[in-house]
Amino acid sequence: MFGRIRQISPLELSDWMADGGRARPLLLDVRESWEFDVSRIEGARSMPMRSVPARFVELDREADVVVVCQHGARSFQVAMFLEQQGFGRIFNLAGGMSAWSHQVVPQMRRY
Repeated sequence: MFGRIRQISPLELSDWMADGGRARPLLLDVRESWEFDVSRIEGARSMPMRSVPARFVELDREADVVVVCQHGARSFQVAMFLEQQGFGRIFNLAGGMSAWSHQVVPQMRRY
C-alpha cells in the first residue's frame, strides 16, 4: 500500500532546513551526475536514478529522505521504489530543482 510518500514544496523544505531545532533530512538527488554538477541543493547526496536499485542499501531506512530531481517525476518514481524497500519517511520535492531555483534560490544556475 502506498501513501506514505508526501509531497513537500520548495518553501516547506527551505523552512525545514533552516529550522535548527529539527534534524535535517537526507536530500537524495537522483538526477544524472552532469545535472548535479550544474546545480544542487547544498548538502544533497548524488545517487543517479539508475544506480538506486544497487545502492539504496547505503541509505538509512529510518531517516527523513527528500528525493530530488529536475521536475519531480523521477524523484517520485524513486520515492515509490524506496517505499517498497521499507523506507517509511519519504518526501518528494514537488516541482524539483526547477521549482527550487524559481522559489528559493532565484540566482541558481538552470538548464
